[in-house]
Amino acid sequence: MVTDCAHILVIDDDRRLRSLLQRYLQENGFAVSAAKDAENARQFLCQYQFDLLIVDVMMPNETGIEFLQKLRRENDVPAIILTAMGETEDRINGLEAGADDYLPKPFEPKELVLRINNILRRVPTENKAKSSMLKFGDCVFDIEKKECRHKSGEVVHITPVEGTILSILGQKSGQIFTREKLAELLGMGQNLRSIDVQMTRLRKKIEKDSKNPRYLQTVRGKGYMLLTE
Repeated sequence: MVTDCAHILVIDDDRRLRSLLQRYLQENGFAVSAAKDAENARQFLCQYQFDLLIVDVMMPNETGIEFLQKLRRENDVPAIILTAMGETEDRINGLEAGADDYLPKPFEPKELVLRINNILRRVPTENKAKSSMLKFGDCVFDIEKKECRHKSGEVVHITPVEGTILSILGQKSGQIFTREKLAELLGMGQNLRSIDVQMTRLRKKIEKDSKNPRYLQTVRGKGYMLLTE
């Protein structure tokens, strides 16, 4: 599996399917956001950077194909189209609109994960390398390996959850993530207190003064952000 905490946006007007996909993909190691329609998806795209989109074709107001056609004018994020329509012409229309793959409903969730991983493997390695190493203070974090070290080379022992937090925040350095959003991406539901606990523990490992953090900061009333060098 090549998730490396890949952030996926599911766009589907079927709330039940959105929820099922979000939970299944999170269980398979992805960070997942979910949008109910094209307009909602644009709001997410303005706030976050995604590694892949899963787009339903038949949505109200604006179809998935129309959404992709407009998106491709300014964004080349990989996309998989989901639809109940399995005709050859529909598949061609989806691919011409800019989709990287096409999966007709109903489908096996495991097949979707395999297709996602196949697409992520094709993402140019040079693009990954640019953002794979994060530096903050005396620490260097490797997003791909989920490995944190002091500049001296000594390993900083972090948990898988702490590694995921650094990956999410680090790939959007300086951007504020609400506790609710982090809980969603980490699959913690509404357990917001757990986010605070994770942050406290992580600060003790990467900050010189955990009570006055310089890099892993709390933005009062808004959430958390990571400042990198």
